[in-house]
Amino acid sequence: LSICGKICYAIGGAPNQVAGSAAAFFLQIYLLDIAHITPFHASLVLFIGKASGAVTDPVAGFFISKSRWTKIGRLMPWMLACTPFTVVSYFFMWYVPPFVSGRVAWYLTFYCLFQALTTLFQVPYSALTMFLSTDQKERDSATAYRMTMEVLGTLIGAALQGQIVASAHVSHHCTVNSSVNTNNSWHDTPGFPDPSDPLSHQVYMIAAGVIGGVYLLGVVILFLGVKEKDDPYALNSDRAIPFCKGLGLTMKHGPYVKLTASFLLISTAVQLEQSNFVLFCTHAADLRNHFQYLVVTILVSAAVSIPFWQKFLQRFGKKCAACGISWMIPFAVMLVTIPNLILAYFVAFTSGLSIAASLLLPWSMLPDVVDNFRLQNPHGKGHETIFYSSYVFFTKMSAGIGLGISAAGLEFTGYKAGICRQSSDVILTLKILIGAVPAILILAGLFILLFYPITEESRKETKLALEELR
Repeated sequence: LSICGKICYAIGGAPNQVAGSAAAFFLQIYLLDIAHITPFHASLVLFIGKASGAVTDPVAGFFISKSRWTKIGRLMPWMLACTPFTVVSYFFMWYVPPFVSGRVAWYLTFYCLFQALTTLFQVPYSALTMFLSTDQKERDSATAYRMTMEVLGTLIGAALQGQIVASAHVSHHCTVNSSVNTNNSWHDTPGFPDPSDPLSHQVYMIAAGVIGGVYLLGVVILFLGVKEKDDPYALNSDRAIPFCKGLGLTMKHGPYVKLTASFLLISTAVQLEQSNFVLFCTHAADLRNHFQYLVVTILVSAAVSIPFWQKFLQRFGKKCAACGISWMIPFAVMLVTIPNLILAYFVAFTSGLSIAASLLLPWSMLPDVVDNFRLQNPHGKGHETIFYSSYVFFTKMSAGIGLGISAAGLEFTGYKAGICRQSSDVILTLKILIGAVPAILILAGLFILLFYPITEESRKETKLALEELR
């Protein structure tokens, strides 16, 4: 693979991350403080939206596996066709409709559409890794390029969104020294503009328009710079594995089950950190004027550390590199217990290192699982999209459940939108969602990963066996 081809492939995945990052960091606080829907309804929007995207994964995998080869490939037409609709649904997801009674249905509809359409892009895009090259090192290298660019996309999305919409979450009432405002009435002082004020949500629409333009640009570069190759191992006599049968086989494949179980817990922990970090900085750590810079610090750290993790896993192995995911745990606990500004930036930096490892490793290990399955089922083809679609299904579903529970927890503890100071129960809940829950999920995921059977030695044996098969 040429460096140019790897870069074009990597850029193609960045727009999904740009849009997904903006939604992950800002959608919950947007729904609560700008759209002014209740935390319970926000939890419904987040959970049902994620669930709809998750349900779309196996459906997308089914139809993609049935697709015929075209002049531009089997996967590329899906990515091109869904992009315009994705941009439109994303834009309306950040629009405040003039009516109030149907506002929850509005956000639910467009968030579900956005999640479903991004799935129709993500499944063929992630499976495209298997059709770039047969060489494991080349695929690992392409994955590293991809994850570097996706983290940069996450950075661009969060930075663009954070800088553009920061004015909608800053109030002079809330920046007054709390020692001067000791009466209880200050807790109920509105901290943000009234939702009827167009300036409070126009900034979100501007950000959505900018990110939509990035989306279109990235997909054009992907189409022009990447050539999809057909399955190099398939013989003319091989038959495509029926989707339902293939799904059953993947669910019985030991390495895949262990990898998926491990990283669905880890990805849920990362999603909880992302969705609650801005709320935590705003309401629990008195860092409301720094949250956009902290988010940028996290993502810059993640972006620059991807090459380091790629070298690390090449030198010491992929399972060993998983230890880096646990680095965020002690520092996140420290931030919860000692909400200091300098410590917050240090926590942001170390969290970025851990997030980079958690993003790179599953997509680097999944091709090894697919190769292992190919070796055990040598006369079938078309199973790649089944693996990728079902993996994304499980991670999205677990993240949706986690986000729904966290938003419902804020509702239960009495979160009030737009006030300067939340109750002690809400602050405690945010601390638990940022510190304790992600720590438990990450440790559980790493424990399961200990039993993942594919080692560096077995990877080399699989590579030799597949070369012989070819």
